[in-house]
Amino acid sequence: MQFYLNGFRPGDPAIRPADPDAHPAELPDEVDVLIVGTGPAGLVLAAQMAEFPDITTRIVERREGPLDVGRADGVACRTVEMFDAFGLAESLTREGYWINETTFWGPLADQPDRIARTGRVQDVADGLSEYPHVIVNQARMQALLLERMAHSPSRLAPDYGFEVSDVAIAGDGSHPVTVTLRRSGDPTGATEDRQRLVKAKYVIGCDGARSQVRRALGIDMVGDARNHAWGVLDVFAVTDFPDIRMKAVIQSADGGSLLIIPREGGYMVRLYVDLGDLDPHDRDARSRFTATTIVETAQRILHPYFLDVKDIAWWSVYEVGQRLASRFTDADPADETSIPRVFIAGDACHTHSAKAGQGMNVSMQDGFNLGWKLAAVLRGRSPQGLLKTYEQERRGVAQELIDFDVKWSEAMAAKPADPNDPGSSGMSATERQEIFSAGGRFTAGFSTDYQPSIITGRCIHEHLAKGFPVGERFHSSPVIRLADAKPVELGHQATADGRWRLYIFADTAHPRSPQSKASALCRYLESSADSPISLYTPTRADLDTVFDVRAVFQMGHRDLAIDDVPEFLFPHKGRFGLIDYEKVFCADVAGGSDIFDQRAVDREQGALVIVRPDQYVAHVLPLDAYEELARFFAQNMIEHPGQ
Repeated sequence: MQFYLNGFRPGDPAIRPADPDAHPAELPDEVDVLIVGTGPAGLVLAAQMAEFPDITTRIVERREGPLDVGRADGVACRTVEMFDAFGLAESLTREGYWINETTFWGPLADQPDRIARTGRVQDVADGLSEYPHVIVNQARMQALLLERMAHSPSRLAPDYGFEVSDVAIAGDGSHPVTVTLRRSGDPTGATEDRQRLVKAKYVIGCDGARSQVRRALGIDMVGDARNHAWGVLDVFAVTDFPDIRMKAVIQSADGGSLLIIPREGGYMVRLYVDLGDLDPHDRDARSRFTATTIVETAQRILHPYFLDVKDIAWWSVYEVGQRLASRFTDADPADETSIPRVFIAGDACHTHSAKAGQGMNVSMQDGFNLGWKLAAVLRGRSPQGLLKTYEQERRGVAQELIDFDVKWSEAMAAKPADPNDPGSSGMSATERQEIFSAGGRFTAGFSTDYQPSIITGRCIHEHLAKGFPVGERFHSSPVIRLADAKPVELGHQATADGRWRLYIFADTAHPRSPQSKASALCRYLESSADSPISLYTPTRADLDTVFDVRAVFQMGHRDLAIDDVPEFLFPHKGRFGLIDYEKVFCADVAGGSDIFDQRAVDREQGALVIVRPDQYVAHVLPLDAYEELARFFAQNMIEHPGQ
């Protein structure tokens, strides 16, 4: 974390100075961005937009205040990486329960009314991430995002007590979307002082599975209900079940299943309890379940172990079902020139069961994907066509989520195979464990692979840095900062500020050598009229305003002098022209975590790894591929006026 760029300021440096024009007290009649809903997708999007006080952003919520108790709790490794960009990963890993291993239980062959452990696996495979899979209540995660917003330059805060009654899109005008809001609790909106019209350039519906924004756009949800019920409870219990503080998948002889998720704090436990099939003609079937009947079902599944529930913090019953929105924006899919003005994200566009633990995670990634794109367009740095990539990228991810959820839900609800009859139908505990292990990369959040587009290149040069696959998230690795010899994670130096990252992995030539491709690239970026920095950085702005260029050299930090490094990598910034010393790194040669080895970077040629503002690898290029570099950004950025 860097601060004091423009001089010393007392107090907590995480609370940045407020922009003088930030966040008027009253909800304005016109805004640039209106976010509807303060769920996971809405708050990640709002936290991203809060970084840009020059963009008027507001977020409305039908509830009268922030969430107290959230339903979701599983935080994938990829989500923790994203929270690191907001400076919040430390809080998650400090407070959360770490899921290290998952155990599997099934009926005994000779005593089918009793269960026994059948397997045990590492929850997240080695090398996938430097962060763990953690359990943190959704309400706490949202509180962290609200705090980040409150400490941002824009001081963004939700406008509570407003719900959407209509969304209308005009064909032209600077603010073509009109949203009719009414005060919560007024179903008709007839009272004049309880109704507001807000005009916006862009509207994002993050208002859940019953999204009013989606309904106003006439977007259908496509999919099926499974007519199978599950109960979920957060309990404080006394038990002799040995894996009560482990994530445990339990299959009983009668077909009932139980998923145990230990909660943060060391005492509370979440139980997902299989309640069986529902009669599709009985509309009240789900409502007849009670907390008592759910606990009794869990007790039967756990036999011969006892479960004495002392207190229930929260419980609910839901039906398994998977649905996907037919489209994610108002844009006409048949018209290539149609630019989206209204978007939906999170549960508003994909719903599924909770057992895969991906709903909140995928929703937050929706918001992270869209936020930097809106900022780039509104700030005049990218063409409006950039916004079309939101649906192109996120709908495929949502479909993958639905497909996985179908498979995992069926595995969780499957009747057990008879261990004494090899030809019997059903699923064994071993088969269920194999399905879980096969989906490990997906549940960790690392299966996303964006396809080529205006912001993601082709894999022509991926061999130069095989550990940074194009379209996948940038996988961090340890490095040593040259200026102060501090060991850091390279990926953790990037913040959620809307900037592109250019990582120069140096070739073998010494940076002072005329043969150094890394130094030649620095000269091109700094001096060439065709370089992206020259073309797209605003006049008189800091050199790294749009592109954050960082370099990693192969030699140890004691073998490279600061004077040997191109001055371009130590830019002068802020009102005093202070030098930024935190852009140059060396491989951790002595520590045995050499990033060139870990990420398979070609040592002879080096590589330029281009990373999008949402932490995904956009391109891998040779260090001397100047024309390819220029062409890539020419398709997704706008030259600054006067350049």
